[in-house]
Amino acid sequence: MARNKVVCSRTYPAATMQVDDYTYDLPADAIAQRAIEPRDASRLLIASTHEEIRFRDVASLFEPGDLIVVNRTKVRSARLHATRSDTGGAVEVLVTRRVDELRWEAMLRPSRRLRRGVTLRIGDRTVQLLSDPSGGIASVSIDPSVEIEEFIERHGATPLPPYFTGELDDDSRYQTMFASDLGSSAAPTAALHFTPAVVESLRSKGVGIAEITLDIGLDTFRPMGDGSVEDHEIHTERITVDARAVQAINACKDVGGKVIAVGTTVVRAIESAADGDGHVAPTSGPTSLFITPGYRPLVVDGLITNFHAPRTTLLVLISALMGDRWRDTYLYALANGFRFLSFGDAMYIEVEA
Repeated sequence: MARNKVVCSRTYPAATMQVDDYTYDLPADAIAQRAIEPRDASRLLIASTHEEIRFRDVASLFEPGDLIVVNRTKVRSARLHATRSDTGGAVEVLVTRRVDELRWEAMLRPSRRLRRGVTLRIGDRTVQLLSDPSGGIASVSIDPSVEIEEFIERHGATPLPPYFTGELDDDSRYQTMFASDLGSSAAPTAALHFTPAVVESLRSKGVGIAEITLDIGLDTFRPMGDGSVEDHEIHTERITVDARAVQAINACKDVGGKVIAVGTTVVRAIESAADGDGHVAPTSGPTSLFITPGYRPLVVDGLITNFHAPRTTLLVLISALMGDRWRDTYLYALANGFRFLSFGDAMYIEVEA
């Protein structure tokens, strides 16, 4: 049985790092505004050599006994349209996470005139503000609370990233093929490239697939403020690394295979579950692990990831795994037409021993 485990924020700074160190010029036309079809037709840049393959050929990078670990979280249809009970004014309610059986955290727009005690209507449900909005985010209750997940799925829309201004033919394009555990505000986008054919090619080569869960919050899109990286308060997210995943990861390590994380969320989950001896233990609970330069991965040997926005904790994690080479690699990707962010292309990083 997974143990409840709270992983506190840990930083391993080699030196004081400034947020400005993680700024680069991202042209608007480099941000992918359509989802490529088929999914595995995306480009994959190998960070160590700047060679390129199509994602459908990703199995060529691995050996029998290696293990691919994916995040099976599913994006909640969390964007709801409400009206104020007192004025009839329209309010968008974006539920970001469930706090407990009665309370949710939600982003409200517009929020300037909303206060604690105001009630909103969504269909036949009442939403009451339990706190004044701060930065547009408030604690709310949705009554009645029974079958609330079904209600949200029925009435809500998929919360696409704020920088994506294109359109999807189907909201399912923002779900990975592994999505089964409902609870995220954003997709683990590195896994959007996977198709059943890619999974079959990996398994045929003797590469395993394991699944963990990390529920992604909207803070994943939030850039860091000015100042030092160490002063940034990392967002807390809930993880589950169950016994089946633990067995697969530890067996891979025992035979000398490589554990390959698909996305920064998987890195964070696996490293949060690390037992300090190169293995992982069953873990369930919140993590606020902040992976920064100077951190040495305890379990993860490689990472498949998309290209991330400037000034984000995701980019800091990338620099922790590949050092200052991240900047040259990003500049190369921009110069060679790679597509950035959620619906963009991918990169493979091999963690240096």
